[in-house]
Amino acid sequence: MDLAEGDQSAGATCTLLGFSEYPDLQVPLFLVFLTIYTVTVTGNLGIITIIRVSPNLQTPMYYFLSHLSLIDLCYSPTVTPKLLKNFVVEGRTISFIRCIMQFFILCLFAVAETFMLAVMACDRFVTVCKPLIYTVVMSPKLCASLVARPYPWGIVTPMMLTFFLLSLSFCGSNIINNFVCEHSVIVSFSCSDPSISQVLCFVIAIFNEGISLVIMLTIYTPIFVSFLKTPSAGGHQKAFSTSVSHLTAITLFHGTVLFLYCVPKSKNSWLIVKVGSVFYAVVIPMLNPLIYSLRN
Repeated sequence: MDLAEGDQSAGATCTLLGFSEYPDLQVPLFLVFLTIYTVTVTGNLGIITIIRVSPNLQTPMYYFLSHLSLIDLCYSPTVTPKLLKNFVVEGRTISFIRCIMQFFILCLFAVAETFMLAVMACDRFVTVCKPLIYTVVMSPKLCASLVARPYPWGIVTPMMLTFFLLSLSFCGSNIINNFVCEHSVIVSFSCSDPSISQVLCFVIAIFNEGISLVIMLTIYTPIFVSFLKTPSAGGHQKAFSTSVSHLTAITLFHGTVLFLYCVPKSKNSWLIVKVGSVFYAVVIPMLNPLIYSLRN
């Protein structure tokens, strides 16, 4: 069934190709992604539970970490269960409305994670540069205020992008050469001019990445200066021990998002887009609890 124009597209279905071009790898890939998903859910849910019940972890750092785990726990199930289902069933279809909803939820939590990582940098700054007044500065009220900020913008961003997506007409092939309803693959089967939607997505991605990276660069500059001014090796280790996990998470997440949304790609780069989508939508939610658990 092809997507029709206008109001008929709401009842149409799309086909997610996923990794169907590798028939011999369906079972191994299913087992790999099932393992990743199990670790993701167990790891993030475990972090949230342990932080909530342990009196020793009632600190701002773990408060922020619990919200990062909550975001990962929410947006991984948006993608991975459908991906796993498509490995074991013949029909890989998804309704157009569910496709749009999947994009909306994935975008919401991806944007929220972008700015949650920036918020967590504030805690690292006070820990390293202002340790004597840490408990005064990082009050429960301030922490709650900081944590609340990524979510509203996380909702506004997909609302804008979804509005412009729904303003397009869809026709022709409804084959999605990906395992997820990502912005670039949705506009790829539009029969109207998608340039406004594409430009808007690019501008928003640049804005989000630019603002969050400027915030983190501004915060981590004095941390590096503090590192250089610390005379002893022991002091160096103490100054950066709490920041290594955060810097690792920043590098993995922002590196992938910058590559996917902020770097122009050729029309023959669907495999690269697919692999990048796997990394930020499936793998990174698993890596975050591993990174922080191994460190702490």
